[in-house]
Amino acid sequence: MEERLQKYLANCGICSRRKAEELIKYGKVSVNGKIVTELGTKINPKVDKVTYNGKEVKEESKHVYILLNKPIGYVTTAKDQFDRDTVMDLVKVKERLVPVGRLDMYTSGALILTNDGDFVYQVTHPKHEIEKTYTVTIKGIVTDEEVEALRKGVKIDDYIITKPARVKILKIDEEKNQSRLEITIHEGKNRQIRKMCEAIGHKVLALHRSKIAGIGVKDLDLGKWRYLSEKEVKKILFSGTGSKNSSDN
Repeated sequence: MEERLQKYLANCGICSRRKAEELIKYGKVSVNGKIVTELGTKINPKVDKVTYNGKEVKEESKHVYILLNKPIGYVTTAKDQFDRDTVMDLVKVKERLVPVGRLDMYTSGALILTNDGDFVYQVTHPKHEIEKTYTVTIKGIVTDEEVEALRKGVKIDDYIITKPARVKILKIDEEKNQSRLEITIHEGKNRQIRKMCEAIGHKVLALHRSKIAGIGVKDLDLGKWRYLSEKEVKKILFSGTGSKNSSDN
């Protein structure tokens, strides 16, 4: 049965489907000994030989899903061009894994890694709107009006209005001139939480993603990981408003 080359690469755990498209365009992938640069290319995994960087690519027989409590100081990538510590240094398994989405170097918390390309696509695609919860410490005393603005949506990047979010004040520390909030969003724009807080005039001092689709890292020490159960994987896949069990599909 034929399938698109980028989908096959993702299913083999090489990278996300979108990253696979870049690899194809830049001539990093060959099919039956010939470099392929056309994104619409289809292959038959049972017949065609696919190579990436000179090595044959084969689909994993078993999919694994790992939840990591990422510490600050690690970049979310399989390999870093600047030789910085990556999240892959923390998860030592035989399978070739890729991160599902990103957390910036200075953000800690819940991060999923897997070798299931379809899972990566479904969880990271904007239409699926998977819920993510963050604990954020900001400089200054937040007001009720500012919290309400976050709930309704604020302008970031000069033109984007964020979608409605759930926001709760966890703590106000007048002595330190700091506030701690819990913010739950369904989007995944670059540095979104930081930009949302900046939009209401507050600098982020600390940021931690506590949950993905309601699955948290409270019981995981920083730098530790565990396998997700089959039930948890299904919960994540079917939690978004654009998931397979949604009335929109």
